[in-house]
Amino acid sequence: MSKMYYAENPDAAHDIHELRVELLGQKMTFLTDAGVFSKKMVDFGSQLLLKCLEVNKGETVLDVGCGYGPLGLSLVKVYGVQATMVDINNRALDLARQNAERNQVSATIFQSNIYEQVEGKFDHVISNPPIRAGKQVVHEIIEKSRDFLKDGGDLIIVIQKKQGAPSAKSKMEDVFGNCEIVKKDKGYYILRSVKE
Repeated sequence: MSKMYYAENPDAAHDIHELRVELLGQKMTFLTDAGVFSKKMVDFGSQLLLKCLEVNKGETVLDVGCGYGPLGLSLVKVYGVQATMVDINNRALDLARQNAERNQVSATIFQSNIYEQVEGKFDHVISNPPIRAGKQVVHEIIEKSRDFLKDGGDLIIVIQKKQGAPSAKSKMEDVFGNCEIVKKDKGYYILRSVKE
């Protein structure tokens, strides 16, 4: 059950919800469904991550493990970034595409197991990583992000202390030579590394 949303095609019966939520001062609407992460509300970690991002209009953002789209779509709506959003879960991606339309934004949304189908380099890579998929996946998101960042670009993730924030931080230091704790709140850490 716990790993269900980290599957290409979840077999859970559909259970569509409509969330109305304010993110970054902007009213957003999201369709969610069974078999996707955090279907009843936009989780605290994602909301915290959004508040800690410094992005500018026209910058490129890669949202890894985008789910039904709250991070990437909010950033397009509020800041006018160019978002590329990937997830392994086709059900989540269908929702993300519908949610882009509902919120009148456009983003590039496609299936990819982490970075497998991703091309190009980005100003920012962001992730609320699928912790239940295991530490290996979290570490792969961190390690390979470097290949998809422009010089001066950054990787920013949210992770709970009890779910491995210290090990993620040391991994980010290994990969990038730097990692700052941007914020800590309720056991959640926002970690940022810059590709220098």
